[in-house]
Parts: sequence; C-alpha cells; structure tokens
Amino acid sequence: MSTPQKILVVQPNWVGDAVMATPTLRAVRELYPDAHISYLMRRYVKDLYGGMPWADQILTYRTGKTKAKAGKGTFDLAGRLRAGRFDLAILLPNSFKTALVCKMANIPRIFGYDRDGRGFLLTDRLLPVKDKGKFVPTPIVYSYLGLARYLGSKHRDVRMQLFVTDSDRRDAQDVLARCGLDRDLSRPASAGQPPLIVLNPGAQYGAAKLWKSDCFAELADRFIDDLGATVLLSAAPRERTIVESIQRRMKHAAVDLSTKGMTLGSLKEIIRRCDLMVTNDTGPRHIAAAMDVPVVTVFGPTHPEWTEIYFAKERQVAVKVFCGPCQKKTCPLDHRCMTRVTPAMVWDAAMQLLSPARATEPPLGRQIPLSVL
Repeated sequence: MSTPQKILVVQPNWVGDAVMATPTLRAVRELYPDAHISYLMRRYVKDLYGGMPWADQILTYRTGKTKAKAGKGTFDLAGRLRAGRFDLAILLPNSFKTALVCKMANIPRIFGYDRDGRGFLLTDRLLPVKDKGKFVPTPIVYSYLGLARYLGSKHRDVRMQLFVTDSDRRDAQDVLARCGLDRDLSRPASAGQPPLIVLNPGAQYGAAKLWKSDCFAELADRFIDDLGATVLLSAAPRERTIVESIQRRMKHAAVDLSTKGMTLGSLKEIIRRCDLMVTNDTGPRHIAAAMDVPVVTVFGPTHPEWTEIYFAKERQVAVKVFCGPCQKKTCPLDHRCMTRVTPAMVWDAAMQLLSPARATEPPLGRQIPLSVL
C-alpha cells in the first residue's frame, strides 16, 4: 500500500488518555516524517497539545447537547473531514462514532481496535486482548502504541511528553499573581528549600475515585508543618465543592487555583514548576508525568494496569480489597478501597520522592499494598 500523504489522527476525549497517546503521536510522526498530519479532538483538549511539534494541523469539534444537534454536528464534521481528503485515519478512541464519521468522510483507510461494534466500518481491524470474552487490563499507552506498530513503527518509547508555549507561561504567571504568589514561583533551585506541592483532589470519572477530603487536608497540613511547603489546590470548576471541603478541614491556608481562571495550558506550566503532585487517578496525574514531575497517585476502584505509565518518579498507593478493582463510578458498598488509604501511607510515598537522602533508593514497586482486607 502506498505511503499516506494526509493522515488524520482522532484523539481521545479524556485528558489522561490524550496524554497517554503522546508516545504514539511521536511514533506516527517518526514513521511518516513528510506526511501532513492532522489531529481531531474535542475543543477543550486543544490547549493540552499546545506547542506539540508532531502535528501540522489541529481540528476541533464540540459535541451537541441534544440528539438533534449531535446528529447535525456529526454530518457537519464528516463534511469538514471529507474536504480534507485524508488518505488514512488512525482511531485512538474505541467509539463507534469515530469510525462512523471517518466512513462518512470517505477516508479510504480507517483503522483502530475492533470494539463498540464498529468492526465493519474499519478497513484495518486490530483485536483487543480478551480472556474468556472479557477484556484483559492492558496499559492504554501500549494499546495506542500498538496502532503505530501495526503501521510499521519500531518505536518502543512509552515516555509521555507535553510542551509549554509562551502563552502557557504568561497565563500561568497571571494565575499565580491572582493567587497572591510570585509570578516566577517554581520548584526550588537547591536542596533544603521548601517544596512546592500541588494536590489534585478531583476526578472526572466519578465519586468512587475520590480520596477523602479530610485525608487531603491532613496531608496538606503535614506538608506545611513538617516541610514548610507551599501547597496548591488544583481542581476543575465543577470540583469546587471538593476544594472547599478540604479548605474547611485545614488548619493552614492552601492556595486555591481553581477560581483564578486556570486553563489546561496554564495548568501544564504550573505543574511543571512543582516538586510534587498528589492526586487521584485522573488526568493531571499524566500531565505531571509528562512534565517529569514526581507524582503520588491514590488508586481505588480503577485497575492500575489500564493506566500504567511506567514513570520512575511515580508512587502508587492502594489497598487490596475483596471487591476491587471494580471499575465502578459509584461504590455500592462502603468505599473501603479509598477510605482505608491513610494520609500516613501517602506521606511515606511522597517522602520517597521528596527526600534527597532517599532519592537514589529504588522504588518499592508500582504500588504500596496492604494485605487483603
């Protein structure tokens, strides 16, 4: 088959998945250095890819809030793609709609994983890993990279990468200034200085992913008491109640970024300046790793294998329970997978990453498990 001249890469909808796609985006560009490559994504994800050198064009779309608007949007989007005259569409999401839109756009070669009943719409179908009819937890970063390898890439590097633009830097400085902080606040230049730590207590997936607010509050106070740290709280607008709950429970003041006009672009730059992030299993975790910032991730109902990122500066904290990992958005029991993760456990994981004396010690493994409870 001839080398494609115009390639469309359909991007994931979730921030974390979009970051985990970056090794594949790098591989596709290396495989087709002379092709014109376009990325298709939801509009709110665009800032995440700011400064990325592997795309010639970024196309965005919005989803309709009603069935009528969604249908019209699908036809409009297919028309835009048809005008682009793409030779090849690489589908990173597993949704039926992404395959349908590319088929409606008359793209001659469409390939992705045969999921969501869309196999008949694909010209090249990759089979997901199953065992006895059930999907086997497989790191998403490797699933995406499998698409590039199918095309002929020899690329094996799973290192995630994001980039910061001048606009991102200015926006981050403005956010910090609105918080009453130094516009140039960043990670300490030498050992012994107080660290800059960002806590990310929200999660788009659902309430089951959330570590308790009082635990975040206790941990934040300890960072301030024992390390003299500056603690930042990062959250999406819809997660304001979580931040407010943490602030009420703290005896010290943390810096609330969530009301200061933060964007994905400015978030990248603020995270890049930090010494550490503590987070639930959600998108900013992946941004931290892509920016080479140490991160402690609290896992509960989600299976760590799906979102394994192979980041040496990550520590995963979890407890083993008989009912998990269940992958449920809302816990039907007592949320024991999260309530039994203590601030002391997360503190110990954080100190593995922050303490200069232990910086050269090998990781204790991808997780810090307790016995089955």
